[in-house]
Amino acid sequence: MLVGLLLIGVAAWGKGFGLVSSIHIIGGVIAVGVFLLLIAIVGLIGAMHHHQVMLFFYMVILFIVFLFQFGVSCSCLAMNSEQQEALLNSAWGMLDNKTKTDLESQLNCCGLLNVTASQAQFREDLQNCPALCRHSGACFTCGVMMLNHATEALKILGGVGLFFSFTEILGVWLAVRYRNQKDPRANPSAFL
Repeated sequence: MLVGLLLIGVAAWGKGFGLVSSIHIIGGVIAVGVFLLLIAIVGLIGAMHHHQVMLFFYMVILFIVFLFQFGVSCSCLAMNSEQQEALLNSAWGMLDNKTKTDLESQLNCCGLLNVTASQAQFREDLQNCPALCRHSGACFTCGVMMLNHATEALKILGGVGLFFSFTEILGVWLAVRYRNQKDPRANPSAFL
């Protein structure tokens, strides 16, 4: 439940402070948070009512979430700088122009990486750039600024994801153990 609430809160905070303007990113993070919150509620209701079917589905879904989260966390921790640059290039190509201009104005940078574009394309990107640094002529590219902090951010994200993935596997283990216990309120002579 805490992870779901944390995701919803971080998405709302990012939207409120104007850090992220893309409604698709905010909507995706909120959807994942709501999904995790609903799964946690299913687990709580199943545990309170000793409902074996609900606990079974909770276990299965939580184990699938564990597998995905463990894989993504390990990928974040193992990503080197060349892979980060390739990922950044592909992500930049998928962004719409409004998101690109928001990033350029927030980070005070222009363009992604000038090594991938021709000089004419880079000059054109510099002319269309909304950042304040373009007037001084000493603008860094956004790719360089993002790559400077990407390694640290990926290590933090990977570590936090790894921690929560192990708490999820603990939840699966507890659900397996609790699912096989009899309901103390049930009639002992009834067939269970």
